[in-house]
Amino acid sequence: MGSSHIFMSTLHLILFFFFSLLATSSYLQLIKPVSCTKIPISRCSDVEREALLSFKYNLTDQSGRLSSWVGEDCCNWIGVGCDNNTGNVVKLDLRNPFVQLNFSDFDPYYVLLSDKEMEAYNRSCLGGKISSSLLNIKHLSYFDLSFNNFNGISIPKFLGSLENLRYLNLSFSLFSGVIPSHIGNLSRLQSLDLNSASYSTNFSNRNSKLEVESLEWLVGFSSLKYLGMDFVNLEKVPDWVHAINVLPSLRELHLAGCELVSLPHSISSINFTLLSVIDLSFNDFNSFIPQWLSNVSGLSTIKLETSLLRGTIPIGLIHLANLHSLNLADNQLSGEITEFVDGLSQCSNNSSEDSRNFPSLQELDLSFNQMNGTIPESIGKLARLVSLNLFGNSWEGVLTEAHFQNLTQLKSLRLSVKVSTNSTLVLKVKQDWVPPFKLIDLKLTNMRIGPTFPTWLKTQNELNVLWLENAGISDTIPHGLWKSYPNVTDWNLSHNKLRGQVPYFKFQPLVASVDLRSNKLEGPLPLFHNNLRSIFLGNNMFSGPIPKNIGELLPNLNWLDLSSNSITGRIPHSIGMLKKLGFLILRNNFLSGRLPPLWKDLQKLTILDIAENNISGNVPSSMQYLRSLEVLSLSQNHLDGEFPSFFRNYKNLQSLDLGRNKFSGKLPTWLGESLPSLLRLSLRSNLFQGDIPQQLCLLSNLQILDLAHNDFSGVIPQCLGSLRGNIENGGYFVDYDYQIFLVTKGIEYGYGQSFFNLVYSIDLSSNNLSGEIPDNITGISELVIMNLSMNHLTGRIPKKIGNLHMLETLDLSMNELCGPIPESLSSLTFLSHLNLSFNNLSGKIPSGNQLQTLNDSSIYEGNSLLSGPPLSTKCSEDGTKLRVTPNGDNQDGRGVESFLFWISMVAGFIVGFWGVCGTLIIKTSWRQAYFRSFDNLKDKIAVFVMVKIVCLLRKVKSERN
Repeated sequence: MGSSHIFMSTLHLILFFFFSLLATSSYLQLIKPVSCTKIPISRCSDVEREALLSFKYNLTDQSGRLSSWVGEDCCNWIGVGCDNNTGNVVKLDLRNPFVQLNFSDFDPYYVLLSDKEMEAYNRSCLGGKISSSLLNIKHLSYFDLSFNNFNGISIPKFLGSLENLRYLNLSFSLFSGVIPSHIGNLSRLQSLDLNSASYSTNFSNRNSKLEVESLEWLVGFSSLKYLGMDFVNLEKVPDWVHAINVLPSLRELHLAGCELVSLPHSISSINFTLLSVIDLSFNDFNSFIPQWLSNVSGLSTIKLETSLLRGTIPIGLIHLANLHSLNLADNQLSGEITEFVDGLSQCSNNSSEDSRNFPSLQELDLSFNQMNGTIPESIGKLARLVSLNLFGNSWEGVLTEAHFQNLTQLKSLRLSVKVSTNSTLVLKVKQDWVPPFKLIDLKLTNMRIGPTFPTWLKTQNELNVLWLENAGISDTIPHGLWKSYPNVTDWNLSHNKLRGQVPYFKFQPLVASVDLRSNKLEGPLPLFHNNLRSIFLGNNMFSGPIPKNIGELLPNLNWLDLSSNSITGRIPHSIGMLKKLGFLILRNNFLSGRLPPLWKDLQKLTILDIAENNISGNVPSSMQYLRSLEVLSLSQNHLDGEFPSFFRNYKNLQSLDLGRNKFSGKLPTWLGESLPSLLRLSLRSNLFQGDIPQQLCLLSNLQILDLAHNDFSGVIPQCLGSLRGNIENGGYFVDYDYQIFLVTKGIEYGYGQSFFNLVYSIDLSSNNLSGEIPDNITGISELVIMNLSMNHLTGRIPKKIGNLHMLETLDLSMNELCGPIPESLSSLTFLSHLNLSFNNLSGKIPSGNQLQTLNDSSIYEGNSLLSGPPLSTKCSEDGTKLRVTPNGDNQDGRGVESFLFWISMVAGFIVGFWGVCGTLIIKTSWRQAYFRSFDNLKDKIAVFVMVKIVCLLRKVKSERN
């Protein structure tokens, strides 16, 4: 019985195990089709595999990103996704992985990659061509090629035949040409991103980018939720709003930098009612903020920065209950913001009553507009604000604790007043005030905070950026300042009245920039030993030499500004070790010696300014490698030699200033051919000679030509009138106070770069030029300064001189010009300095308009045949002088007058000098009487002085008694 029981039990266990195996096998067969894409029920089809291999064959892949595309099962290949049930390829995600691997929050418009990072990025890009073999992947619904480099090829038309696509992303991949309308056939598409910017090159300077001729193909996108077409040229589509209005499912619209010019103020019927994000930044609307934005109730983000918007902020925007971010920066908006901010705060207070959630506003950017008035206290009621940027307006009034009372979540605060205004903004809080926020980013400029460092700043120990620029601080830098903010990477304490020495502190490796410009700091240069990229110490009282080992101390340095101090010694040779240096500004110091010989490794140098020092010798030949130079200023030194031949390598050069040195020789003919970007050329006060080369006229963008005070001869090139300048490419450099000195109105002025686009100047004065003034020089309508004085120019003043409508300074003095002064001169309404003296001009001086204010007779002196006001010489009815030389010849008349002047001078000298001195030499009795009278006069004066002194001493003695 027991054995039977054991047998039955064993049999049951065997049967249970057998059926369990069967069940498990069936179960595995059931779950296999829904396993992950890497283990599909069946491998991808041969057709799809061959299609992918053909696609790969046409691509370039420097980094081997597609090296896994081998073997039978393409569902295991990197970037390929398959349907779990069918095994069909449904996804191609070939977005450049460099972005995700290296940056948690990558913004291609603002992130600056190092050279190694840029090299790695370019190497990781896919390129080549897109094969039409993709048409064999019938079920493809997701296709991403973003952040690659296809080097300007067109978007293939066949992509419009991938009818199952729901996601298409070709952004930041350097496609160009017209976007094919075939894309509109993708009726199931939900996300389309064709952003035409690129991070592998500077997108703002590219010659090619995507464009559209019509947006009618958008009609087919009834399911589209995301449309990204930033930096696609849409200038041929004036009715773009109508085209977008046919997308009822649209949630996000990105049309930044699309060269749009039209922005309708109203829309009769809005179809994109689900829109949440709209970005129309970097366009040229030149209009008001449209009212219809207030009617799109679901908007959470509005970006309209840098779009030439004017007027005031529409009050209707306060009714957008879901608004999180409002960016209206860098426009021409005006007026006060009190009503707008009060409306926001009232909606915030009443949100619980009308079940709205307006306190969700987290970002408000109104920077760089033309707004004025006070900042209302009600801004402190926007309790969810994370970022508040009111930079660059004309604010005034006083900010107190009430302005910040509820801003507990604030992380970024930026406040400033435009320097050009007379407005005054003051931050006035109690000494023991403790802010409710913990900031990461603090920028307070052009407002009063001082005179001492604010005590509340000590509570902000989480700061990454700290700017207290032009804040009225008149104090020494506290010794513990650097240590109190270990996370700050960007320091700016410039344009205050900080005094004393800079306390030493070894910055954290993350610190990138220190700006202490325009203070009263003194002592040795505080070049901290660390990874600093930018050091701004200009316009202080630092002294002593530049450390000899600066190249070793600061290997990562990109920007070094030591201008306008009292730095002595030589420029150290180790400067040549700073391979990352882009900006070297040492002007206005007491540096001496020769330029360092090692420049070969500074191939990224963009600005080199060593003007106003005591540097001597030649320009070293190793500077030929500075091919990135855009500004080269070596003026006011003692440099010599001929014009360096290797300057022809500087293809990007915009400003060249060699003035006030000892350069000599002829100006090379290649100058106009090899420097196509040149905007400003100053060679004044050197020893150059020879003709002005005709090739100089090839510099068609030249705005400033200053060759004054040299020894140039020959004629003025007839083609000089072809110079037109380039207002749009003025070469503006942020954080660089570059100046070029010009003689205007008879006085030398230093023009900063903010005036470069306003000043057009030709100065050829003090040379040996001859011939006539070219008539076509009057075609340079933007010309502001023209100085051709102190030469040997002949002929007449061009009749069309009045075409130079912008001319403020005209100096043609000390030449041999003849004939009448053109009547058109009176039409120069901006003319404020005129000098035509010492020529052979004749006839009546024109009158009227601006010339009536130039009533100084010295303007016309030395022209004996000129007549009329402001000269005292009267004219006859026909406009000629009443008294002229007998033969009427201008030159002879001037010669006779000059001859009579010298005759009378010689006669006066003979009579005055020898009539007295000669008599005394010959007549002894007269000579003795003459000198005896002087002796008697001397004795009388001595006795008179002694009597007066004795009387004075007696008077003083009596007063003391």
